[in-house]
Amino acid sequence: MKILKLFTVFVLLLCVSTITAQQTPASKQVQAITIEGATAHLGTGDVIENSLIMFENGKLTFVGSAMAKIARKGTIINAKGKHIYPGFIIPNSTLGLVEIDAVRATQDNREVGQMNPHIRSLIAYNTESKIIESMRPNGVLMGQITPQGGRISGTSSVVQFDAWNWEDASIKTDDGIHLNWPNPYSRGRWWLGEPATLKPNDNYGKQVEALTSYITQSKAYNNGDNNTKHLPFNALKPVFTGSKTLYIHADDEKSITDAIMFAKDTGVKNTVIVGGYEAYKVTDLLKQHNIAVILNRVHSRPNTDDEDYDLPFKSAKLLVDKGILVALQANGDMERMNSRNLPFYAGTCAAYGLDKEEALKLITSNTAKILGVDEICGSLEVGKDATLFISEGDALDMRTNQLIKAFIQGRDISLETHQTELWQRYSNKYKNQ
Repeated sequence: MKILKLFTVFVLLLCVSTITAQQTPASKQVQAITIEGATAHLGTGDVIENSLIMFENGKLTFVGSAMAKIARKGTIINAKGKHIYPGFIIPNSTLGLVEIDAVRATQDNREVGQMNPHIRSLIAYNTESKIIESMRPNGVLMGQITPQGGRISGTSSVVQFDAWNWEDASIKTDDGIHLNWPNPYSRGRWWLGEPATLKPNDNYGKQVEALTSYITQSKAYNNGDNNTKHLPFNALKPVFTGSKTLYIHADDEKSITDAIMFAKDTGVKNTVIVGGYEAYKVTDLLKQHNIAVILNRVHSRPNTDDEDYDLPFKSAKLLVDKGILVALQANGDMERMNSRNLPFYAGTCAAYGLDKEEALKLITSNTAKILGVDEICGSLEVGKDATLFISEGDALDMRTNQLIKAFIQGRDISLETHQTELWQRYSNKYKNQ
């Protein structure tokens, strides 16, 4: 019995010794930092070839030409030949909510029930996630953490990816509520012998009616005396006052059109379409109601046989050319892991007709505007957070996206992950043979 206990203790100690947590968050910036000589891509569409970037106490204090006759402060980094970018932002992400898909205990991205506007994703956000730290070497330094499931999934928040806990991580708490619009079409159940083709959803009208009724009841509740506490209804109040955005997840032309009319008729102040696969078909309507779009993953195939083969690649340009505010996401299969490819999605948009600096805005300043954090991040401008990185080359090209330094709110963060450790380990193995 005693031997068994000793063996159990040994096994537990062995397990603990092999568990590795995320990199320790960086210390607060205590000394000014000056970066000189790099090509600065500001995230606003502007580029400074020979730049001078200075920041102190986590905020940018100077952004301009290195030719400026101004005293350099603190630690000086010579970045000649390198490139500087604002930190990339991934919207509509479940990073930190799920760690291992096959392990139910690590999944906290959805709740039971259909109407959950009061559910907050932020308090479930795990800053110790190993997946999160693997985003940083590609320049993805911030994200909108979003719940999933049901008709109304819950409330998202915007975080930065170097924190001890969710309180430290939060950039904007409870920025908006996410609604999954009913699908007007259904696909035949091939496993029951039905044709696997699209057909009208017979329940679509009832589903929209139920949703409209729920939102209308919520609005009436919030206009009343509220003697009886109703947490879901109360959580929806900010979408009527405009302090929160209603993110409506919809892809096809009819869904997007109906969703926009729904938001207008129910008095929702700020609406964003998430997905927007066929948003290019209703650009006039989007422009008329000043609605932004967070586009589906760019590296996708067309949904139907009669669509252009490169439609997903050029969708951003089709919308931008019409004056629509556009951001990119990494939805779909392996969404969390694919989030690290965010800069390469923007690079694909550039390869298919969009100006390179306009493509950069899809993952920086445009995203910040849509999420309501553009006053503090999303571009390299004086007064904003010093959340930026230095790359060996073009950060939108996977061949040259090689970070040598990254800062979040002025803190010099680690770019090491369990993946880079494995890469170094096996690189050394074969170098020594």
